[in-house]
Amino acid sequence: MTRGGGRSAAERTLRINKRTQRSRSVRSVRGSGTSRLVTAPGLWHRETNNSGTPECLTSTPVPVSSDEAYVTARTQRTRSGMTELRKRGAGEAVPDSTDNLSDKEAEGVDTEAECEGDKADTPDVPPSSADTDNTPECFNKALEGLPPRWKNYWIRGVLSIAMIGGFFLIIYLGPITLILVVMTVQIKCFQEIITIGYRVYRSYDLPWFRTLSWYFLICVNYFFYGETLADYFGALVQREEPLTFLSRYHRFISFALYLAGFCMFVLSLVKTHYRLQFYMFAWTHVTLLLVVTQSHLVIQNLFEGMIWFIVPISIVICNDIMAYLFGFFFGRTPLIKLSPKKTWEGFIGGFFSTVVFGFLLAYLLSQFQYFVCPVGYNSESNSFTVECEPSSIFELQEYTLPTALQNTLGWDTVQLYPFQIHSVFLSSFASLIGPFGGFFASGFKRAFKIKDFANTIPGHGGIMDRFDCQYLMATFVHVYIASFIRGPNPSKVLQQLLLLQPEQQLTIFHNLHSHLRERGLLPAQA
Repeated sequence: MTRGGGRSAAERTLRINKRTQRSRSVRSVRGSGTSRLVTAPGLWHRETNNSGTPECLTSTPVPVSSDEAYVTARTQRTRSGMTELRKRGAGEAVPDSTDNLSDKEAEGVDTEAECEGDKADTPDVPPSSADTDNTPECFNKALEGLPPRWKNYWIRGVLSIAMIGGFFLIIYLGPITLILVVMTVQIKCFQEIITIGYRVYRSYDLPWFRTLSWYFLICVNYFFYGETLADYFGALVQREEPLTFLSRYHRFISFALYLAGFCMFVLSLVKTHYRLQFYMFAWTHVTLLLVVTQSHLVIQNLFEGMIWFIVPISIVICNDIMAYLFGFFFGRTPLIKLSPKKTWEGFIGGFFSTVVFGFLLAYLLSQFQYFVCPVGYNSESNSFTVECEPSSIFELQEYTLPTALQNTLGWDTVQLYPFQIHSVFLSSFASLIGPFGGFFASGFKRAFKIKDFANTIPGHGGIMDRFDCQYLMATFVHVYIASFIRGPNPSKVLQQLLLLQPEQQLTIFHNLHSHLRERGLLPAQA
């Protein structure tokens, strides 16, 4: 028998070599950003991220072999020694006793307490009811026996047709109904996103998150719709004394309302959860930016003419449907990892289909004054009006074709509405850039391990799942109109003039009269 618990010198040498090799392996893996330390049963199991910060420390037992007994005992002794040193206030690590510890453990940092602090501020998402199947029983019975892929295809198809039919009905009911529908969709999208945050937040029993979120929604809507009311319906505002007061001090009132919510948030802060509460404060404000602000732009587009509302929404719907159909029947090549079901075949097929559809729809709608005229307010009849002299982009013009197309088609010229040319750019954006709104939403859902934002529409998910691309499209259309289309709006200028004092109106009248007489548009004696 030899010294060392009955082991021979060769066995001891082999054991030391194995221990050294394991220690080097741990250091090597730690250096790559994915260090892992596994100890004996009853000890901590540690994993770190790329920065070396512990992600979790659990007391789950990890089985080890008998050859690791020595390393295990040494780790336990080191851990006890480090604890004792910390109690004494020592700031240095024990020499030559940290081979199997992480960098922070070797420096005497209390990693267990650190992980407890991280867990307090790192939200875990409880299971969501949005991923449950809410398909009506009649659909399930009618489609019983079909493969899941085809069952989902029919459910999506039938409900898509129903939603398109509802869209046409809403258009028929006029601008007021469209505005109310946009507001309803905005509120539902906001609720779906906030609900995800609330499921995280309520598990910490912290106050006022949902209340403050809805309060900020009301404040922001008050600001935006108040601006719209003063901008487009000045005559109505001037006629009613309470509205005049609200219009004059609208921005100050809006800011005061926001400040009240801001102070309530500060008062709701809980000492142990500051970081999480600021996370959720940012969550609410980003949601307001993405949903409320962009839905307001939808309404702004609507006031420029219903065609600027109908065509963008229709081409996004067309692109979504055609990309799904091309991908369903011909899809083979994955497009992006965020959405594994998206394919290049669907992406390309959706692009060409959408451009053709947008071009034809623009031709059809450009012929009707109801769609092309800006939405205005008639103070005499107290109603919305869509009557005007159509602008030049909605009048047929003759264009000379390029030589290559002349030889191919046999035509020298074609007659088109200029808006049809604009529709090509809108369709291209909806097909090439618009889907990135959907990819963004897919990444968001993957981050929180949910399939859909809600289960409002069987086969489709929530309202936000249907409008993730629409909001991005609305912003582009608003910028496009402001950059390339919008000119002076006579009705809007008149609304602004009516807001002035009588003396100011008379001054403008005399100046305009003199200007028109100098240009020869009025007789000299007028």
